[in-house]
Amino acid sequence: MKNGSSPGRASGLTGRQWLACLLVASTLVGCSQEPPPPPKAPPTPEEKSKNTISKAPFGTLPDGTAVDLYTMVNANGMEVRASNYGGIITALLVPDSSGKVSDITLGLKSFDDYLKNPPYFGAIIGRYGNRIAKGQFKIDGQTYKLPKNDGANTLHGGLKGFDKVVWQAEPFEKEDSVGVIFTYTSKDGEEGFPGNLQTRVTYTLTDKNELSFDYHATTDKPTVVNLTQHAYFNLAGDGSGDVLGHEFTIFANEYTPVNKGLIPTGKIEPVTDTPFDFRNKVVLGSRINDTHPQVKLAGGFDHNFVIRRKEPGLALAARVSEPSTRRVMEVHTTEPGVQFYTGNFLDNTLAAKPGKPYAKHSGFCLETQHYPDSPNQPEFPSTVLRPGEEYNSRTVYTFSVR
Repeated sequence: MKNGSSPGRASGLTGRQWLACLLVASTLVGCSQEPPPPPKAPPTPEEKSKNTISKAPFGTLPDGTAVDLYTMVNANGMEVRASNYGGIITALLVPDSSGKVSDITLGLKSFDDYLKNPPYFGAIIGRYGNRIAKGQFKIDGQTYKLPKNDGANTLHGGLKGFDKVVWQAEPFEKEDSVGVIFTYTSKDGEEGFPGNLQTRVTYTLTDKNELSFDYHATTDKPTVVNLTQHAYFNLAGDGSGDVLGHEFTIFANEYTPVNKGLIPTGKIEPVTDTPFDFRNKVVLGSRINDTHPQVKLAGGFDHNFVIRRKEPGLALAARVSEPSTRRVMEVHTTEPGVQFYTGNFLDNTLAAKPGKPYAKHSGFCLETQHYPDSPNQPEFPSTVLRPGEEYNSRTVYTFSVR
């Protein structure tokens, strides 16, 4: 410095004052630096409880199409992750009775694993959920032939159903809910089905720990439609073992027996005095080893139950509870049936999220629906949709603890 002066003296401060300034980084009055900003206030309870949705890359299809993953979180910390590829729910985090949050839906390790034709984990199923016998049906006297991807039958929409397509996605946030609107146009002739089908499926997560699915479709030719969601659940937590200790109540007085191909025989039979009577709470393991021919045939349960209802609208279809975590799941739906499936075909071969493969009965499904093979069963509720009509269906999963 010129004239041998120090920086402190040049600014009019004593050496001791300058040293203090250096040590406390401008917190001493008279230093030339600006004071630091005040610390950010912690989030308010209102900010903590805000519903949120975010989007992140999930993977890329072989043709280069980018696929996203949407994460929905409600005010209680419940979390749903869903992809625009097949509408797949990859994770569903729900608290137990102690407040511990765990993922309760089965899934795979990576996006690439979902491309290897897994058993419909968490996906939107369409154009026709469940089975169509012999891969064909008639509308107005015209026969339509479909790909056979389940032995002699068509299952869950064929070789490339709605679970294997990229949907357009529009996220939304509301005061008490958050969600994603998925839309897809299934072209006339896709997988053999007639008509251009405009499809919309809305996933909504509410502050009441409800996860709802609203299905809507229109067509320009007579066709058949049966949409559902194919999440596998284990209320003890993904990777915790089998679901044989879960307690099930299914609000159905009747069910539809099946043949060896798991196609309904056409009969609607009472559940009374059969292992299909879940009208009062039943531990699954006490029924799944039953010697009843229908249980042996399916290797467990893979059957449609006729939901007991008094009027149109949402009806309680099923309630499931898990004793160790005390988690409870209820299923309400506008549909006439629910397919109760106990993971009979899981065989330790999939790259499961928890690391170890999924064994038989590692999860269960409650697929709300019209009955399987309805296009070939005139006595079942019709699944035919015609131009000018609207297909509307709603299902709500509600999670709680007891």
